[in-house]
Amino acid sequence: MASAKYIGSPPVEEADQGREIRISGLELESSGGDHIISEMQKNQQGEEEEDLLNYNQLGTSVGVGGPFVTWEDLWVTVPDGRTKRRRSILGGGVTGFARPGQLLAIMGPSGSGKSTLLDALAGRLDPNTTLSGDILINGRRQQLAYGTSAYVTQDDALITTLTVREAVYYSAQLQLPSSMSKSQKRERAEMVIKEFGLQDVMNTRIGGWGAKGLSGGQKRRVCICIEILTRPKLLFLDEPTSGLDSAAAYYVMSRIARQRKGKTIVASIHQPSSEVFGLFHNVCLLSSGRTVYFGPADAANEFFAVNGFPCPTLQNPSDHFLNTINKDFDEDIEEGLSTKLPTEEAIRILINSYQSSESCKEVQKQISQICMNEGEKLEENREKVSFMVQCIVLTKRSSINMFRDIGYYWMRLFVHIAIALGLGTIFYNVTDPSPSSVQATGSILIFVSSFLTFMAIGGFPSFVEEMKVFQRERLNGHYDPSAFAVGNLLSAFPFLLLISLIPGTIAYFLTGFQSGLDPGKVIDHFFYFVTVLFACMMLVESLMMVIASLVPNFLMGIILGCGIQGLMVLTGGFFRLTDDLPKPIWKYPLHYVAFHTYAFQGLFKNEFLDRMFPNFLGDSPSRISGEVVLKNTFQIKIGHSKWVDLGILFGMVIIYRFLFFVIVRAGEKIKPAIRAALMSVQQNQAVQIVGTESTSVGNSPLI
Repeated sequence: MASAKYIGSPPVEEADQGREIRISGLELESSGGDHIISEMQKNQQGEEEEDLLNYNQLGTSVGVGGPFVTWEDLWVTVPDGRTKRRRSILGGGVTGFARPGQLLAIMGPSGSGKSTLLDALAGRLDPNTTLSGDILINGRRQQLAYGTSAYVTQDDALITTLTVREAVYYSAQLQLPSSMSKSQKRERAEMVIKEFGLQDVMNTRIGGWGAKGLSGGQKRRVCICIEILTRPKLLFLDEPTSGLDSAAAYYVMSRIARQRKGKTIVASIHQPSSEVFGLFHNVCLLSSGRTVYFGPADAANEFFAVNGFPCPTLQNPSDHFLNTINKDFDEDIEEGLSTKLPTEEAIRILINSYQSSESCKEVQKQISQICMNEGEKLEENREKVSFMVQCIVLTKRSSINMFRDIGYYWMRLFVHIAIALGLGTIFYNVTDPSPSSVQATGSILIFVSSFLTFMAIGGFPSFVEEMKVFQRERLNGHYDPSAFAVGNLLSAFPFLLLISLIPGTIAYFLTGFQSGLDPGKVIDHFFYFVTVLFACMMLVESLMMVIASLVPNFLMGIILGCGIQGLMVLTGGFFRLTDDLPKPIWKYPLHYVAFHTYAFQGLFKNEFLDRMFPNFLGDSPSRISGEVVLKNTFQIKIGHSKWVDLGILFGMVIIYRFLFFVIVRAGEKIKPAIRAALMSVQQNQAVQIVGTESTSVGNSPLI
């Protein structure tokens, strides 16, 4: 590939000021970074012409191998929670293009709009954002069809208990069509693993907090492997080198560069090393949402030099570019700690120079030619697997994760057993029909239905990690959200049954429930007791799924879950009897919304009905029925069977799962509103803090 050259703009008078810049006594020379640029040119000389189309030659192969992506005059705004107005993220009419067989890097300092531009091109902007301008694929205005593109986020959202082979293979089963056999899917999975150099750690668990596993670079490559299983024509990567050292970053990017044949690759990247920068073909340099430079990577150095900002000798060009347009440290200049030209002025010079340059006109010309040669429309290149297959695969994967993650269920099982032993020994055989046993029985039932189920929140952190994987896979269209809800329910079933059965058995028989009945009836009552406990466990799990779909992190989720369950226990009808609850809010509707209400009623009916107790109410009969005890002591409604209460509990499980599904479907609208509200609160708090500090500084005496 012939090396590209920056096509300069008319002389800019302001640029003369920048040519006198000195940093640390080192005079800046226009030859700075030339050794890196020459290496880039050498590395690209041997690339085949059909893979890397020349910047100055469009050719006629529109749509062959990969799509052309063009964007023209893009503006993106979001609502500002503090001022109630819209704030620009991309506010300079951003224009550019991406070509098949090439790697385009979107660069800029933090907050420059890199991720926003990438999300706009990938069609992943939040609903509360406003996008104007044209984004065309092969010269057409079209939606990205299923299977034609992939998006790799900067967060390594992976199931930490799986091995590399398992993670990629399960994803292959979900993404690849049903027409492919299991052996073909396994072969594809192993192929992409080898393409990214992960064959040596194929059987190593990914690992996470509390468990050692892969390195950061290896995890990033696993994420990319998962997304390229379907051989997408468009690949978007959001800061793929974030958090990696220079060696790992280069290895990841070099593997990505090898995938360019037949693909159009666009990556946002913050501050690449010189080696990584040498892999890019074109660069889109942003600052405050405006284009500072767009063109060949090996011509960017000349662009900065011509405009009075030459790269120092032996300095990484990308570091120099970002330092020149980074406004975060302008306060040092204002305080006289630097002789550097103010960044705002440097950015203004560069933007004006680029907009008036021949290179900018060339970009417009290239876009016009691409749009004139309208290419093929991107069609779905893979059929989705059936809903049944999705449920089966997700159930298997989730079951393995739950089995291997000690904190998910096993730790809770051990704690439940310990508590059940404590409960059984403290209340050992106290349920014999007697006045004192009535209150003891009620206390046991309340503890079991409230506090044992309350501990289901303990598995929330593990579930949140699984939810992160779900969010990534859902946005990339790997499966339907309802399949995830079904798979999670089925995989959790045996573990929740185990947690309900073993501690429930210990607590039930040590306390002597139904000890006076024949064995057949005891088994019936015991079965109901365990089933109610199981239903409550599933209810709490379903409730936490709903919370996890709304709140951003597990700490907030645990706090919210505890608060909701605390209110449900209070309004359930034991700590404050039903008729004594204040009617507004607490009785109507909270008492009837709380699942503890139906758990209490079912368990109390199960243990008190069909039994006789000594009369402790002061009436004439010496013995009273359990029905009288329920009515007068606990105000339990006995107008319906205990099985109705159990049915209501399982119905609420279905309702919570359906609510989770609805929230996930509508999440693109709900979550941005929640984030905007939180940002508004944080901004208001920051303004108040700054105002307080300013007042205190203004009132402080001068020393």
